[in-house]
Amino acid sequence: FLVINEGEAEGTMLGANLCTFNLLQGTEYFPKLDNSVLFIEDDEMTNAVTFDRDLQSVIHQPGFNGVKGIVIGRFQKVSKITNELLKQIIKTKKELENIPVIANLDFGHTDPQYIMPLGIKAEINCQKKTFKLIESPLR
Repeated sequence: FLVINEGEAEGTMLGANLCTFNLLQGTEYFPKLDNSVLFIEDDEMTNAVTFDRDLQSVIHQPGFNGVKGIVIGRFQKVSKITNELLKQIIKTKKELENIPVIANLDFGHTDPQYIMPLGIKAEINCQKKTFKLIESPLR
């Protein structure tokens, strides 16, 4: 895992492929961001410019100040987004200065690939480089 911003966060898991997630903006289907941990990733069509732009678009959404942490899935090699480039993108976002950000997790468009159960509580700890599922709304 790549720790970009240190810290710990707990909240409801939200997110998706970033480009697809952004298609929900302005609709009744865009989720409320309060008390959330965003799990975002992108596919082979992304590059540094589009990822930067799409991330900034989410940051400008109402309620973004309720985002407690961000987890970024590993990029495909064709995107040419290196660890250093990703750090640079994140560090240019003033809104992310106090939000824990961890990257290179195995979910999204890469292999191995784990399915993230959105809508449940999760905790990330950047110092320990861990995340864990806490509680499911389905009992």
